Amino acid sequence: MSEPTRGLPVSEAVDLAGLVEVSSGGIVSRQLTRAAGGNLTLFAFDAGQELSEHTSPFDALVVILEGRAELVIGGASVFAGPGQAVLMPADVPHAVKAPEPFKMLLGMVRG
Repeated sequence: MSEPTRGLPVSEAVDLAGLVEVSSGGIVSRQLTRAAGGNLTLFAFDAGQELSEHTSPFDALVVILEGRAELVIGGASVFAGPGQAVLMPADVPHAVKAPEPFKMLLGMVRG
């Protein structure tokens, strides 16, 4: 079994939203950890940006850190704001849209 890679200090409290900045007209990502069972990645979206509809073999947990996001899961829109989490099940088409700038933590877990 391989060791996970880490983009975070160990045993230290960290302000996740401060680890990634919104880029004008873009999407920024920063992988925090990666292991055989899944990974954690921070994202920052500028207003109007999106990840088009796709599927993943992993369950995905989105936690909104700042701003508001629209998640389209199986054709249904879910809006989420700071401190809210949304579970996106594996193999269900989903998209991520930014009606305003926002930051999120994405956790993907292999079932």
